[in-house]
Amino acid sequence: MSGPRISIAILAMGGEGGGVLSDWLVDLAEHNGYVAQATSVPGVAQRTGATIYYLEMYPRERIPAGTSPVLALSPFPGEVDLVVASELMEAGRALQRGLVHPERTTLVASTHRVFSMTEKMAMADGRVSGDKLLEGARAAARQLIAANFAEMAERAGTPIGASLFGAVAAAGCLPFSRAQFEAAIERGGVGVAASLKAFAAGHQAASQAQAPAADDAQARPGPRLAALDERITRQFKPAVHRHLRLGITRLADYQDEAYAGLYLDRLQALQPLCGEGGQADELMNEAARHLALWMSYEDVVRVADLKTRRSRFARVHQEVRAQEAQLLQINEFLHPRLEEIADTLPASMGRWLLASPRACRFLGRWLHRGRIVQTTSLRGYLQLYLLASLRRWRTGSLRYAMEQERMGAWLDRVRACLPAQPQLALEIVRTQQLIKGYSDTHQRGWHNFSTLMDSLPRLAELPHPDQRLAALRQAALADESGQALKTALHTHLHR
Repeated sequence: MSGPRISIAILAMGGEGGGVLSDWLVDLAEHNGYVAQATSVPGVAQRTGATIYYLEMYPRERIPAGTSPVLALSPFPGEVDLVVASELMEAGRALQRGLVHPERTTLVASTHRVFSMTEKMAMADGRVSGDKLLEGARAAARQLIAANFAEMAERAGTPIGASLFGAVAAAGCLPFSRAQFEAAIERGGVGVAASLKAFAAGHQAASQAQAPAADDAQARPGPRLAALDERITRQFKPAVHRHLRLGITRLADYQDEAYAGLYLDRLQALQPLCGEGGQADELMNEAARHLALWMSYEDVVRVADLKTRRSRFARVHQEVRAQEAQLLQINEFLHPRLEEIADTLPASMGRWLLASPRACRFLGRWLHRGRIVQTTSLRGYLQLYLLASLRRWRTGSLRYAMEQERMGAWLDRVRACLPAQPQLALEIVRTQQLIKGYSDTHQRGWHNFSTLMDSLPRLAELPHPDQRLAALRQAALADESGQALKTALHTHLHR
């Protein structure tokens, strides 16, 4: 901290208690010998930015008689003593703005993520790496205090501002005692008990750890998957255990233990062809990740299953902060296409339906527009619950037969490139990234994937086919119109 002035920047999203945190800090200063000033610049809605609260404090005893200090209205890069970020991406934004200085700034940040609109809208995996954000924060700050303060606040039943306030108290960067911090909460008079509980949790976490790794704990599967977990330990190299455990957990939840076993069968057949060394481990990890994603493809059954889970209702209740005495209604907009209805039928019946113009016209009358289903009503919930219950018959459906055939062809192409062209095999594995979602999104992705797979014979005749395939994949992800992919195909297949 330089000089008597103390400058604080708080970056918080709506509903996280950033304004209350700012008020507590002003109250703390004014009751303990400081004058304080707070301003705020609202962020943009829909998680494209957060409100920045800026505070400056100045000790009264240092103010000459008859004068008043001139306090700034906004933070200046390199001259902020304390930065508080309510979420990891907001910590990254503070770094980007230059608010964090390695010789001056204490950075208090929550390690949880609330994904931004640009991350959600990306056609590929647009998420920013939490580990890289933390690595940058460590390098940029004089002191970094990072923990999942959102989880602590949730357990206490209060916004995250209270647990962050506790972390600030533990950081030791402000000239006030813990008792003085707690007194500021008590003077607020609203939600005092819950706020003090979250404050204590944040204080303890900040006292114990400075900068833990981003939240990505490797939980071992439960007892239901113990046999598959033991198989992973026995039959696969340790370098791929983490991805395999995540894969079997996802697929057992998606279908059942037998389906998770099929996942391991496919990877076990691939493992001997990969060879040894770091490149082999990378290929197996990528294959484990992308195969798990493909095998848990989204269909009508999966969508209905996710929308009727108890955990989803609890999450929505929490997100809208519904009180116990309040009624909550959830309306789902569903617009299944004829193809998706056929996908859920037994394979032979689904093929008949798609081949019958009369049946298609009859069903088309009911499917030409979307429907709103209220899942918080008994009727609406039972409709989706019955759809979700079709999971036990999924393995006999048309969609299942199609997807298994497509996965088999994809893995055959990967095996054909091993071990002579391992880098090309790796890029073929990564091309699965194009296949995701359902309805029109899935159709576009599958079309682009098929285009790239059809181009493989030509690519194999050209220099650096792996680099060309990677460039084509990136072009396919660049826009939904497909124009970038058309241009890239002309460029990379005619050199």
